[in-house]
Amino acid sequence: MNGRTVAEREAAGRAARERAKRSSHRQLGELRRDPVALLKKNSEGRVPNLVPLRYGRMIVSPFTFFRGSAILQAHDLAQVQNTGMAMQICGDGHLLNFGGFATPERQLVFDLNDFDEVALGPWEWDLKRLVASLVVAARHMRYSRGVAEELVMTTVTTYRDRMRQYADFGALELWYDKITFDRMVETALTPEGRRLIRRGMEKAAGRTHESMLDKLAFRDEREGKANTHWTIRDAPPALFHVHGPNSLYEREDNWLTLGDWRSLITPTYEAYLKTLAPDRRELLEHFEIQDLVFKVVGVGSVGTRCLVMLLVDHHGKPLFLQLKEARQSVISQYFKAPAFKHEGARVVQGQRLLQAASDLFLGWSTGPSGRHFYFRQLRDMKLSVDLETLDSTLLAGYARMCGWAMARAHAKSGNAAIEIASYIGRGDQFAEAMAGYGAGYADQVERDYEAFIKAARSGEIVARSDEDMAADFRI
Repeated sequence: MNGRTVAEREAAGRAARERAKRSSHRQLGELRRDPVALLKKNSEGRVPNLVPLRYGRMIVSPFTFFRGSAILQAHDLAQVQNTGMAMQICGDGHLLNFGGFATPERQLVFDLNDFDEVALGPWEWDLKRLVASLVVAARHMRYSRGVAEELVMTTVTTYRDRMRQYADFGALELWYDKITFDRMVETALTPEGRRLIRRGMEKAAGRTHESMLDKLAFRDEREGKANTHWTIRDAPPALFHVHGPNSLYEREDNWLTLGDWRSLITPTYEAYLKTLAPDRRELLEHFEIQDLVFKVVGVGSVGTRCLVMLLVDHHGKPLFLQLKEARQSVISQYFKAPAFKHEGARVVQGQRLLQAASDLFLGWSTGPSGRHFYFRQLRDMKLSVDLETLDSTLLAGYARMCGWAMARAHAKSGNAAIEIASYIGRGDQFAEAMAGYGAGYADQVERDYEAFIKAARSGEIVARSDEDMAADFRI
């Protein structure tokens, strides 16, 4: 794009309408596939004993099913024509993969916050994932079809208007732009919205590593206070030591043949440090590793290898790092693009490009048996929305923020704000097509969910709840 004038770039955006008309975005395409077979394929390579828990979390509702089935929508998006404007996209930008977190300068911002599926892909795939999630969520919350349609229109017109603003930004101006909670308060349309944002700011201030320490871990002082060691408490199936009595690993798993947890993690941690800037490595020199546990997270990630490491400094102040397995993105399975050599590097580099500010300790490594991982802080001042507490007005306000955040991320990632804004235009034609897509795809999600339930009832798959699995460990 360098060297082209603004007018030439605007013309390129309008020319993309010849490849994919704006009205065409309501189309779902020919969806001849077995959703259960695709989900089984996506479960391969996960910890076998946790796959039933993945399905158990998905089976709760069509919305939780949607959250765990990004592979289905990636497959389906590849069945229709795209704009041809590809960039690094989130890949799983549903409405619960946005949230608040602190920048390294301790400023609270709102942004995309899950990048497991980040990859090169058409920008509109992200937007379609978001609008479909809004309709599925609205139905789950028993809102009318009209409310669901208005949520999509609000999101897409916000995306359109913000993208048009970003088209006028200079490169540095765009790079520095952040959606701070203070800006959110200023732009909130209702007093209740402003109160909700301020309550979130207060809540985030208390979500620190120190606040987690006593909840998650205990001090072992058997060797005297001078040799105090912290151990994380088991809480199976969500939290357990890989080599401990509550482990959900199968006996033949190659991770269990590596001895204790230190031999498991030390080479991985040392390789991770090499991916950090020198000042971050120096900072981590102040910490000593205390313990490592397996942590089951989310819905779609259940069964992938996710670990939590506890470190403390010389004053006993804690740092929790999360090590999350990075597998091939579902987007890259259905959109042809040059492959990344390291999936952890893919996640980290995509996150740094899309986010306004990224985690201080974001890095990657290769773990036991050649699995790829990325590292980040656990929970530090992180916030996520509780959908059940939002009425339709507050949900519309949240949808507006998601549209804004996605526009900022795409404008920064692809340096294509001018082209995208020109493609969408100033009217509502694109938004109306996306509203049609959102409603149509929510219908498809419900059909897939019914097929998923039938598979569970017939025994083709096994779905177990957290409560069922936790009962296995009670005496």
